[in-house]
Amino acid sequence: MSNRTIHLPDLSYIMPGRAQHTFYQLNLAELVEKALKRNEGVLADTGALAIDTGEFTGRSPRDRFIVEDEITRDTVWWGKVNLKFDDAKFEALLQKVTSYLAEGDIFVRDCCACANEKYHIDIRVITETAYQNLFVHHLFLRPDVINTETHPEWTVIAAPGFKADPAIDGTRQHNFSIINFSKKIILIGGTGYTGEIKKGIFSVLNFILPLEKKVLSMHCSANTGAKGDTAIFFGLSGTGKTTLSADPERNLIGDDEHGWSDYTVFNFEGGCYAKCVNLTAESEPQIFGAIKFCALLENINFYKGTRTVNFSNIDKTENTRVAYPLDYISNAVKPSIGGSPKNIFFLTADAFGILPPISKLTPEQAMYYFISGYTAKVAGTEAGITEPVATFSPCFGEAFLPLNPVIYANLLGKKIKHHEVNVWLVNTGWTGGAYRTGKRIKLKYTRAMISAALNGELNNVPYIEHPIFNLMMPTTCPDVPDAILYPRNTWASGETYDEKAHDLAMTFIKSFEQYKSFCSVEVLNAGPGVTLAV
Repeated sequence: MSNRTIHLPDLSYIMPGRAQHTFYQLNLAELVEKALKRNEGVLADTGALAIDTGEFTGRSPRDRFIVEDEITRDTVWWGKVNLKFDDAKFEALLQKVTSYLAEGDIFVRDCCACANEKYHIDIRVITETAYQNLFVHHLFLRPDVINTETHPEWTVIAAPGFKADPAIDGTRQHNFSIINFSKKIILIGGTGYTGEIKKGIFSVLNFILPLEKKVLSMHCSANTGAKGDTAIFFGLSGTGKTTLSADPERNLIGDDEHGWSDYTVFNFEGGCYAKCVNLTAESEPQIFGAIKFCALLENINFYKGTRTVNFSNIDKTENTRVAYPLDYISNAVKPSIGGSPKNIFFLTADAFGILPPISKLTPEQAMYYFISGYTAKVAGTEAGITEPVATFSPCFGEAFLPLNPVIYANLLGKKIKHHEVNVWLVNTGWTGGAYRTGKRIKLKYTRAMISAALNGELNNVPYIEHPIFNLMMPTTCPDVPDAILYPRNTWASGETYDEKAHDLAMTFIKSFEQYKSFCSVEVLNAGPGVTLAV
């Protein structure tokens, strides 16, 4: 089917002035042609469109706002993540942006989110550039039938060339991403980074699904086995979420954003937005193979004098990306829906070498570690980091959560208990000592442990309890040396391990202080078994 229509949608509800040219529902070849003619990018030798997003090569969390109004005032978890924006300032800025866009060409695409049609929302995205429109085609779901006589529930406007005046417009600086839940508009300006579009809609779903539908929205990947068993993988950057969920023996539901309803896990998206740094055909064959005609490469570098991508070159940014439709992956599930999970994996790259390679969690422990969202940054990941630094991102996606993280954790706990789900904490980081002293746990061992969990091979093996974190650790696992399953045994000094384990436990407890008044006693007691000094 062609995704074109001869009828242009009525944009008067959002744009009082018609743009010079409105390009609606262009097909992929046309979008790439437009981008090339407008000098937005060039073709790589694989046929992928390579573009630079300009000043911003990643999201700008300090410039992401939510309009404070009757809907959000008493529901949003206001603070460092969710910044308030004045309703009147939004109205004025919206008029400025739409007037700016009316002076040139615009690209419009109607799409939707949520593969489970019971929960899907219709979206119209208006962009200043062709490459942003291509991104929208890839990342959102592509409906078979589009009604141009009505406007969709949500509208996203992205104008990278428009720069705000902070003194007048109420922004922090010239770029911004603002969500208005009353008007159902996401307004983005001053940045060409496409991830702002994707994560704007994700933030919307993280608000409406838990509150209105009792659906757990999740920042995770998901796949399903030959017997239809669904597995979910949570994890922050560098923990192996994409690598471990891209299993050739299992089918991919999605790589980043999902909902868990009563009996289904469903993808919010219609594509993937994968990191490219150090990408090789051997390390990530599915992603590598998806970089073909009409895929969108962002902020990459070519080998000098060629159009061949040098994936190890991060001169522009470490956050190099590729966007492509889910059907570019051969083992993608269609539609992107699975049953309720049998297994959930929390992935953490513990650079302190303390946490076990795998441990089984009770429902209360699952809620505690879900709220914590722990991993550790190592030297080189950010400027100024020379030693491991503990990082906590609630629900493994704090930047996209409009609600108190405990709301999501309570939903998770109820679903785990109802469906009797196995939950595993998996350390993909270090053993035998911290970063620089110890060694990274071998990927083949992590894969073996996850396979054993998925296949039920850890259901009837002996377990021992970690004396500080109270985690239940299997004493044996197929194809994994028994010695590494209890991390204390891998350290040269058991006493040093105990000391460092205590230090890490205290870090967990201090981080969790902000949630104490919202959690049950059972969840609070599920954390590490040490006491915070008064």
